[in-house]
Amino acid sequence: MCGIAGIFFKTPSSNHVLGKALIDMLDGCQHRGLDSTGFALYEEGDKGLRLRFIVDERDEAARQRIRAALATQNAAILAEKSEGASFVVDVDYAGEIRPFAYAMEHAAKLVSIGSSLDIIKDVGTAHDLDAIYHIGGIVGTHGIGHVRLATESDVKPESAHPFWATGFADIAIVHNGQITNYWKMRRRLEARGFEFRTDNDSELIAVYIADKLAKGETLEKALEQSVDDLDGVFSFLVSTRDGIGFAKDRLAAKPMVMFEDDGLVAIASEEVSLNRLFPGKPLATTEPAPGTFRTWSR
Repeated sequence: MCGIAGIFFKTPSSNHVLGKALIDMLDGCQHRGLDSTGFALYEEGDKGLRLRFIVDERDEAARQRIRAALATQNAAILAEKSEGASFVVDVDYAGEIRPFAYAMEHAAKLVSIGSSLDIIKDVGTAHDLDAIYHIGGIVGTHGIGHVRLATESDVKPESAHPFWATGFADIAIVHNGQITNYWKMRRRLEARGFEFRTDNDSELIAVYIADKLAKGETLEKALEQSVDDLDGVFSFLVSTRDGIGFAKDRLAAKPMVMFEDDGLVAIASEEVSLNRLFPGKPLATTEPAPGTFRTWSR
């Protein structure tokens, strides 16, 4: 079943605490997926380029492989930490992202790369993850999240969502549905040199969108094209360093509800997630129409 949620603060003065807002939203739809939870969080500030890997806290050999691979790629380590199922490294790196990302995948399972993006995902609920990763205190501009009911792969951190656009920085996606022309689209991208690390259709959508953006398309145009290019039933949220957007297929079998005011836009699978942001307040929510898309950016 699964559930998705996203929030975008239009101005700094409208900011809630990003981490807490997404925890509240995902807790509202947690009944849609109790196996794992994930967050794609966008923070302001200069931390260099952040890489997050899935690495057991006892696996020092993996951390050594990552450090050696970073040295080979001329990426200078600024900071590092182990938390939960993750090893996080901030680096100073000025080269091309795609070959760098593909090379680092050989050292350990890479979850995300970004100058503002950090994907945190693990087995358990939103509150379980908060207890480990202290997500509730994270302040940022926007983010997306996902609760997962495992149907096609194991319950483990790397199978959780969100997925980043493998080979691209600061692009992530959460998705509810199924893309039926997955292999056709994946093979076309692989023929052009793109690499995939999972068989998950969410990763495909992320790379598809990122490729469009790299060619100079706007996020809005990329989402418009996705409605025609992707077969199946889907509702998805995509986030970049600058903004957030959604797209729905023309059958609209997967739910999505939205609230927007002068300060923020919030989108989720169920209205209860939006109500968690404004307890006791009646909200004028809308449901995006079939085959529609929209974006927001600062």
